[in-house]
Amino acid sequence: RTTTWDNHKSMYMGNKCSIRIGDQHANDFPPLSPPSVSPSPLCLCLPLCLSPLSLLQTRLRCWIRRHLERGVEREMEVKMEVELDMQDTPPNHTEGHGLQGTIKGRDLFGYVGIEAVLDQMRRKTMKAGFEFNIMVVGQSGLGKSTLVNTLFKSKVSRKSCTPNYEEKISKTVKLQSVSHVIEEKGVKMKLTVIDTPGFGDQINNENCWEPIVNYVNEQYERYLKEELYVNRKRRIPDTRVHCCVYFLPATGHWLRPIDVEFMKRLGKIVSIVPVIAKADTLTMEERQEFKQRIRHDLKANGIRVYPQTEYDEDPEDRILNDKIRENIPFAVVGTDKEHQVNGNKVLGRKTKWGIIEVENMAHCEFANLRDLLIRSHLQDLKDVTHNIHYETFRVRRLNESNLTVHGLALSCFPMENGTNRTNGTNGTSDRSDSESHL
Repeated sequence: RTTTWDNHKSMYMGNKCSIRIGDQHANDFPPLSPPSVSPSPLCLCLPLCLSPLSLLQTRLRCWIRRHLERGVEREMEVKMEVELDMQDTPPNHTEGHGLQGTIKGRDLFGYVGIEAVLDQMRRKTMKAGFEFNIMVVGQSGLGKSTLVNTLFKSKVSRKSCTPNYEEKISKTVKLQSVSHVIEEKGVKMKLTVIDTPGFGDQINNENCWEPIVNYVNEQYERYLKEELYVNRKRRIPDTRVHCCVYFLPATGHWLRPIDVEFMKRLGKIVSIVPVIAKADTLTMEERQEFKQRIRHDLKANGIRVYPQTEYDEDPEDRILNDKIRENIPFAVVGTDKEHQVNGNKVLGRKTKWGIIEVENMAHCEFANLRDLLIRSHLQDLKDVTHNIHYETFRVRRLNESNLTVHGLALSCFPMENGTNRTNGTNGTSDRSDSESHL
């Protein structure tokens, strides 16, 4: 038996299927298109086994098979993604809050623009700039001013900025600071260098660290008062010490008692980075032995130096900080003079044995110190100062203030004999000298 295309078309239209595929019916699929070219009478005669209806059924079976296979694969992918999200995001069982999920980039309908926040923060920081306050502590003649100039590659130390400067040994420890605005590639930084002339220069150095401790606490107190004002400034000036670089003389022995006492007290209120000054006076073997002895003394005396282990936020930070902790204290050499080495200008010190390149890792560890203070951990130093050291000071001061206010409130209540705890002359309550003004 043979039939024409029109007959089969009418046959196909009259016998519609109702096979359900997923969420669609077979009726929703477009029918086979008729030939674009008018067929010849011979071509219109088709055997019944190759009729359009049979072709449609074959095509439908293949489509169903592919659709089911793709559906199973997609279901497995979605299940795996949900399991991964459940592992990454801990369940939130807080009362009064809904479930908390994570929407990743592939789940978004389109581009949102969240990544542009980083550009906004960068532009805002470049306009406003930021502050960094560094303190250098050590006895005279260890090259503190030279090392600071080498770190920032400019004349930023107090000694370099003071005309007709004369090196005099101070009878007491006096803290002096100098500030500069350094701009590099559009980024502005207000740098403040605090020097401590007179530290460790006396015969009797007892309690020579107290002026430094008082200075650090005074900066915390000043910042706290600014925060407690009713009408606060939009941007509070930050004079807190973000880092203290402590210079150890290259004796090759052990830590001196003054070194131990100073770092014990300052390590609780500021981030300390110890360095071995003028390390070129030691051989490589002497340098390694000296560093091992210093690390042993630091651990034996419970001295906390930056970066502390308990402040590592994730495994990646821990790996990076472990490498830094292995090299502490840094053996450094400072200079602000350039010399020609193999046709290139390098910072270095010229001796009769050759040129000591400051930024050459084979000669000294100045590059490690620079990377720690500026290139990799500058913002972390500021965060540790604000979130750890200043927060500890703030809690302590506020607790003292609450105790003082509570004591004054109790003194206003009448005693059993009907009198008040006030001064009989002016009617005011007695206050101790340690009362807080916050």
